[in-house]
Amino acid sequence: MGIITWLIVGLIAGWGAGKVMKGGGYGIVVDIILGLLGGLLGGWLFGLLGIWHRGGLIGSIIVAFLGAVILVWITRLLKKA
Repeated sequence: MGIITWLIVGLIAGWGAGKVMKGGGYGIVVDIILGLLGGLLGGWLFGLLGIWHRGGLIGSIIVAFLGAVILVWITRLLKKA
């Protein structure tokens, strides 16, 4: 995947996670960062669980989205503390 594809996946995943987690998001830059980091986290977690997504772009977005949701949840927990 090229850098543009990674940015698009990160943006979609971060934006979606912000919406699903009942928030307005953190802004486009942080949403992209959360999406990209979410992709790493999601890929790592899926690997640990023995789940291989092989879904191409859509699979990458889903994995990044799930990882970003986890990251948003963690950041909100830390903000409350």
